[in-house]
Amino acid sequence: MIIKASQMKTTRHTKNWLAMVQTTLAIGVISLAGQAMAQTDQITVQHAKGQATVNAQPAKTVVFDLPTLDIMQVLGVQAVGVPKARFPDSLSAYNADSMPKVGTLFEPDPHAVKEVSPELIIVGGRSRAKFDDMAKLAPTLDLSVDTQAPLKSIERNTQTLAAIYNKEPEAQAALKELNDAVAGLQAKAATAGNAMLILAVGEKTSAFGPGSRFGMIYDVFGFVPNDAVKNLSAKDRHPVKLDDIAKANPDWLFVIDRNAATGKQGKPTRQLLENPVIRDTAAAKNNRIVYLDPYNWYIMGSAGLTSMQQNIDQIAAALNAK
Repeated sequence: MIIKASQMKTTRHTKNWLAMVQTTLAIGVISLAGQAMAQTDQITVQHAKGQATVNAQPAKTVVFDLPTLDIMQVLGVQAVGVPKARFPDSLSAYNADSMPKVGTLFEPDPHAVKEVSPELIIVGGRSRAKFDDMAKLAPTLDLSVDTQAPLKSIERNTQTLAAIYNKEPEAQAALKELNDAVAGLQAKAATAGNAMLILAVGEKTSAFGPGSRFGMIYDVFGFVPNDAVKNLSAKDRHPVKLDDIAKANPDWLFVIDRNAATGKQGKPTRQLLENPVIRDTAAAKNNRIVYLDPYNWYIMGSAGLTSMQQNIDQIAAALNAK
């Protein structure tokens, strides 16, 4: 078969045109696939301020909430920017000078945050008031803890973070371990006798009852509240004197030393309670005055996986010693 030159030219042009069309179609398919992937690369989650859509597995997260850092650490996720703070041993890596410091627990530094260029910002507790300011810089979540439902808050925040960072197996294992530990402590606390929790600030002491900031000792761990605290308002601080504690005569006295938590100098609470009035209480006579980890209870708010487990371990050890 003989093909004329004009026919050959048309055939070549047709082949070239077909090749271009095929290439264009292929690029279009790839582009559409990329768009579909981008659409599925986001996740919508609930948080204290409502609902938010964030990037899945964000590469850069700035965190202003210590309990969130605690949970992320257990899940194997690292932040790229944190506030200037006193970090516990489990989070000591954030003390490094190489870790960008982006403000304080109360006051985020917008300029420092911008320099990190985060895909996600997380506030909570002390920083929650700055949510709107941070939301102007990047998608922001408020993972504040509900003090009247601390265990549920930990579970919710752990599940939220696991969904964002694709860490569901790690979260499931951690929550199972925590819930098993809580159940074990509750079984022992229920028959341990009544309890009273106080916060000491120097020589001033306040009592806390169920539903309060430190009510977890009753609400979660299962201690029976002493008559002197069981009807206290959950929102108010209730100053008490040593004579009041002696009159209440709790079987267990749990103590938080705020100065020890913040690093402030002052008379140690243990020295304050080594008083003849307190020595006559059932708690003192039976060696049941427990000085709770001040950092975990006051700074961390017992709202992280590690801090909560450490609190359980400390109290369980005190119960086992009896």
